[in-house]
Amino acid sequence: MTFRDVFKSSFLDNVSSISILDMALALVLAFGLGLFIFFIYKKTYAGVMYSSSFGVTLVALTMITTLVILAVTSNVVLSLGMVGALSIVRFRTAIKEPLDIAFLFWAIAAGIVLAAGMIPLAVFGSVLIGIILLVFANHKDMANPYIVVLTCDGHESEEKALSFLKERTKRCSVKSKSVRKGSVELNLEVRLLSDNTDFINELSDLEGVQSAVLVSYNGDYMG
Repeated sequence: MTFRDVFKSSFLDNVSSISILDMALALVLAFGLGLFIFFIYKKTYAGVMYSSSFGVTLVALTMITTLVILAVTSNVVLSLGMVGALSIVRFRTAIKEPLDIAFLFWAIAAGIVLAAGMIPLAVFGSVLIGIILLVFANHKDMANPYIVVLTCDGHESEEKALSFLKERTKRCSVKSKSVRKGSVELNLEVRLLSDNTDFINELSDLEGVQSAVLVSYNGDYMG
C-alpha cells in the first residue's frame, strides 16, 4: 500500500460518474415534464377543493425520481442500498381522488424513464397520456347522477313532485325519506335528460313543495 492509497477516497471517485451535462439535461427535462403533468392535473381536476400544493408535489416528484434513478444507474452497489432505504419510507397522506393516484404514478414513471435515457419515450408517452386525460376527464355525460333534496308538506304534494320528476328526468329513484308532522323530506337520485336544470324552478313552484335543491353527485362528494 502506497501513501497515495491511504488518502484515496472512494467517495470522491463517484463525483465524475455522471457528467454535469447529463445531470443538467435530465433535471431540466424532468422539470419540464413535471410542469406538463401539473398543467394536465389543473385542467382535469374535478374534485371539491383544488390543492395547489399537490400540483407542486407532482413537479418535485418527477425531478426527485429522476435524481434517484440517475444515481442508481451509475452504481450497482448503490442501487441495492437504495432499494433497502426506500423500502422503509411510508406515506400517511390519504388520497381522496382516485385520479390523483394516476398522476402520482405518472410523475414517478416519467422520472424513471427520463433518467434511464429514454427521452423520446418519456416525452411522447407524457404527451399522449395528457391528451387522453384531457379528452376523457373533461367529458361531461348528462347521465351523471344528481341528488334532489325535496321538502313537501304532505303525501299529495309528494306524489305530485315525484310524478313531475319522472316526467322531466331520465331516471328518478328514492334514496331516503324522512317524515315529520307536516313535513316530508326526500333524497332522490335523478339522471338528467339535458344540461337544462330549469325544471327545479318549476318543481319548487308546485303546490305543497316547500323547497327543492339539486346537487351534483359522483359517489365520493356532493357539490
